[in-house]
Amino acid sequence: MKAFLGSMTGRVFMFLLIGIVASAALTQWLAVGERQRAIEQYRDYHAVERAEQLVMAADVVPLASRAAYLKVANKGSVRLELRPDTEHKPGMPTEFSSALQAKLGEGFKVSALAERPEACVKPRQSPGMFGAKPWGGTCENLDVRMQDGHVLRLMVLPPRQQPPFNEHNDWMTLLPFLISIAILAYLVTRMTMRPLKQLAQAAKDLGNDINHPPLTLSGASEIRQASAAFNAMQARIRQHISQRTQMLAAITHDLQTPLTRLRLRLEKVADTELYERLVGDLSAMQSMVKEGLDLARSMDSTEAMQALDLDSLLDSVCSDAADAGQNVTLAGQASMALMGRPIAMRRCLVNLIDNAVKYGQYAQVTVERIAGAARIRIRDGGPGIAPDQLAKVFEPFYRIETSRSRESGGTGLGLTIARNIAEQHGATVSLLNHVDGGLEVTLIVPEYYAGK
Repeated sequence: MKAFLGSMTGRVFMFLLIGIVASAALTQWLAVGERQRAIEQYRDYHAVERAEQLVMAADVVPLASRAAYLKVANKGSVRLELRPDTEHKPGMPTEFSSALQAKLGEGFKVSALAERPEACVKPRQSPGMFGAKPWGGTCENLDVRMQDGHVLRLMVLPPRQQPPFNEHNDWMTLLPFLISIAILAYLVTRMTMRPLKQLAQAAKDLGNDINHPPLTLSGASEIRQASAAFNAMQARIRQHISQRTQMLAAITHDLQTPLTRLRLRLEKVADTELYERLVGDLSAMQSMVKEGLDLARSMDSTEAMQALDLDSLLDSVCSDAADAGQNVTLAGQASMALMGRPIAMRRCLVNLIDNAVKYGQYAQVTVERIAGAARIRIRDGGPGIAPDQLAKVFEPFYRIETSRSRESGGTGLGLTIARNIAEQHGATVSLLNHVDGGLEVTLIVPEYYAGK
């Protein structure tokens, strides 16, 4: 759940859901309020009609029978009673009192009182989930002077208390609405985020394979425009890498012919010491040219990708190294497949192992399975590398100014080539000085899942 909410999909979904629910709640609140006001106005209108009927009927009833009549007639929220002995402070005319006065005519005198009935301020349960609140319609005390001069007390009270709100039934009615909103928000979120996920996956595929098929131009106009721009960028990057690779390969290839002629001509040098020095320099140049060609090949991604058994690949590389006289051991199993280019992955592993043997006398290779990947550790017995140079050794032609590289030579391209190949396969390479001495290279290779 935390991962979902941390994603763009989860955040857009939550914002949409909260926004829609808030809008629905506001709409419901306004609708309930408007309905309540309509009910109050409707009751006020009928209260005026009922009060007029009571007053007019009481006016024609003989004075001796008026009390008995009022006792029978007072059954609703509008009550007409004999005026109590206690006096009440008169108030300002109200809308209700003015309307009733207009209906009764000049023969009657309607006066609003300042003191309201107690029922006016008591909270009443609302027919919904918005809590109890006092009645908002007409609720007041009035004095009505009859045509015979007697004064009666008219009380306009709130309507009868409605049945208690059934929260369970209301929630059961609201639940399908909330579920529909959640489904709608999720579908809209998926529709919105799908193009972004496709672009993100395309960027990931581009990092692993520059020759990955371009994106299909579909969807909204903005999405098609972004996909077209991404495809154009991929084409320009592919062209740039291809030109650089071809140039480097051509230079290194063309240098091999004059270097071979130089070696043949050195055979005519009579001075033995000079001959050995010149041959040594020439061998170093040929080694640099060869590794330069390997570097160009490491940036070439034309080799077809296929599923490889990692354990078999490691066993083959380590066995070949041992047969060549190198001190290489292999321990552990990954029991997983990876999607890669066989020749390139083999070159990556060979470079890492050769680097360990060259600078550390031996290579201890261990492999283990971790979540969704395999971790390959290659440890040597050398002096290690200064912490501030662990990242620099991956730069092309970088050589550490210590005896580690001075004694064993090298062009500084082995780790660069290995990293280039690893990054093309979605893998990572890192260096760390082991606590017990020596340098440890860690290669983490993602697992291949068929159908994905």
